[in-house]
Amino acid sequence: MKKKYVILILILIFISFESIAQQDPLFNQYMFNQMAYNPGYTGSNDMICATALNRQQWVGFKGAPSSTVLHVNAPVKPFGINSGVGLYIMNDKAGFSKNLNISASYAYRVNLGSGKLGIGINLGAYNQTLEPEWSIPTSDYHQQPSGDPLIPENNESIFVFDLGFGLYYKTDELFVGISSTHLNEATFKYQKGSPFLKRHYYFIAGYDFQMPNPLFEIIPSLQLVSDGSTSAISFNTNILYNKKFWGGVSYKVGSAFVGMLGLQLLNGIRIGYAYEFPTSDIIKSTTGSHEFMLSYCFRLSSDRSPKRYKSVRFL
Repeated sequence: MKKKYVILILILIFISFESIAQQDPLFNQYMFNQMAYNPGYTGSNDMICATALNRQQWVGFKGAPSSTVLHVNAPVKPFGINSGVGLYIMNDKAGFSKNLNISASYAYRVNLGSGKLGIGINLGAYNQTLEPEWSIPTSDYHQQPSGDPLIPENNESIFVFDLGFGLYYKTDELFVGISSTHLNEATFKYQKGSPFLKRHYYFIAGYDFQMPNPLFEIIPSLQLVSDGSTSAISFNTNILYNKKFWGGVSYKVGSAFVGMLGLQLLNGIRIGYAYEFPTSDIIKSTTGSHEFMLSYCFRLSSDRSPKRYKSVRFL
């Protein structure tokens, strides 16, 4: 079976999944954020890459989620073993809940067919902070939350151990990844209640089609996220021009349409922006969501000739 049919088959397999909110923050520019949820991706570019993304969700909606991630990864060869190492930091806020995740990742990389397979694991610490603020109307029919055993009243902050695993395969045209975050499903033991990090499963795939005009490439991709009970799926198509400019659209099944633009500067810095227009009833309370991406990839070289990345295929 030809590789170019892989994406179509995967779309047919997963088309029935609905788009529902997840515990992990989801980014529209997921193709530039793969190390955040798949440690097998670490070092897959054979370059040192640093990427930052910021998402302002549902602008105008009080207490709406705001998420920022930063990750750095690089290829290494300890004892001659092809590997990748990386660091990931995530800061996520929603309502009076704040989450901070810091983890380190390692991937063993092996040649497989015309590409390379990364087998990765990440270990880290996950902190969740609650800072509840309640506004209770003055009335005989309204009471303070102190009488409810499930409603938090005081500020609390708890650290837990977090674990993830992933496989990532990449060729010159194709990329496919499958991974899981929060494998150990760590529990936050608060004074009232004990919520836990539910295990999440990720699948991503994409293919780079070269057009008859060599200046243009079309790169369709999809991402599926599930926690075992609910699922979210996004379809994206980006058009790449001269390996420097890209633009595309995404559809988040059942929830939103997304438009995105980006460019790569001569020094290897990439800048991207995505705007999300919701199709659900929440559009009555928001002007949409904004997402910004900044990335830089480079190689360390002993010579003095300048090196820069010459393609903006998904890193």
